[in-house]
Amino acid sequence: MPEPSALAADALLDRLADAGRRVVVVAAGGGAAAIPALVATPGASRVVVEAIVPYARESVDRWLGGRQESYCSSRAARRLAMMAWQRARSLGAAAETAVGVAATASLRSREPKRGDHRVVVAVQSLESTSVATLVLAKDARSRGEEETVAAALLLDRLGTHVGGGGPESRPAAASLLDGGGGPALLAGERVEVEAAEPPAAWRDLLAGTRRCAAAARRQGEQPRPPAPGLLIFPGSFDPLHEGHLRMALIAEEIAERPLAFELSVANVDKPALDYLELSRRTAQFSDRPLWLTAAATFVEKLELFPEATFVMGADTFVRLADPRYYGGSAAAAADAARRIATGARGLIVFGRERDGVFAEPARLDVPAPLRDVAYCVSEREFRMDVSSTALRRQAREDA
Repeated sequence: MPEPSALAADALLDRLADAGRRVVVVAAGGGAAAIPALVATPGASRVVVEAIVPYARESVDRWLGGRQESYCSSRAARRLAMMAWQRARSLGAAAETAVGVAATASLRSREPKRGDHRVVVAVQSLESTSVATLVLAKDARSRGEEETVAAALLLDRLGTHVGGGGPESRPAAASLLDGGGGPALLAGERVEVEAAEPPAAWRDLLAGTRRCAAAARRQGEQPRPPAPGLLIFPGSFDPLHEGHLRMALIAEEIAERPLAFELSVANVDKPALDYLELSRRTAQFSDRPLWLTAAATFVEKLELFPEATFVMGADTFVRLADPRYYGGSAAAAADAARRIATGARGLIVFGRERDGVFAEPARLDVPAPLRDVAYCVSEREFRMDVSSTALRRQAREDA
């Protein structure tokens, strides 16, 4: 079976260069053969900013800010592609020209695999998020041949983000798969593609040219700036569940005003949310007020929501003054705690169960300024042991 075509890679690089693209490539578990196909081509430095192979799970975890629930999935590939996009930005690429492409794969190994042999490739640009999944015919190829297919799919998908067709299409240039000079797909094999092209406000949030946007709940609803003194419930909401909704109702009773949720595109130690992920999470709030922001920390949230009352769980309450979220600086963490305590109208804090122990907010070790402005909801008032991780696991098993 032929290797990824150098001629096709050369044509792809020319098209990327003509479009002004600056690309970071990540190959985790497969697809790494695409890297020499790209960088061995004269002029590759016009386009390829960096190529990274986080092969061990520990390396992927370091890149993505923690242990992953699955390492060969749409979610993992999209997170790696977003980190690659952010890496390109940090190395000088403009938001409009940066592209992150990432492959995750579960290929043939020494020990037979119980699950599918699979390749997942995600591409992130300012214009779109796309992810392509290819389930390979099991034991029909050698490991080297499967790697060649993975590399060809990575190059194919990268080609969709330059020149015509859109991210959901096949590449505009000759494909490396299925008759274009590279490996052919076998009977029954098909590339499944999911893609999202965002509203202008989402692009602005990712690019950093906008910090806050109201998620429209009705067709034609106009955006508005946040008013002072709102009741705000920040979170990742992955997924939104009954515990969140019950907390929101209790917080409204305590604060005696309506609540709005806040979902940040940015994160302190994890990749930004891609457009497919944003589409999924915002859809959960179709009948509830929701703000989208680029505020990863509570100090940043306070700048967007002055004099707000914030609703949070015990874990978040403790993190408000954790030096790990302030570059390891205890002084910066203490300063942030003071700024939050001074700027917020109040904090409404709910306990939660972890490892069989319920954390009562009133008993948590937090700086006095934060404790002084917090209303700690007791276990008697609220206890609902719902795990977002368990809900996601159940959803995968039901799929």
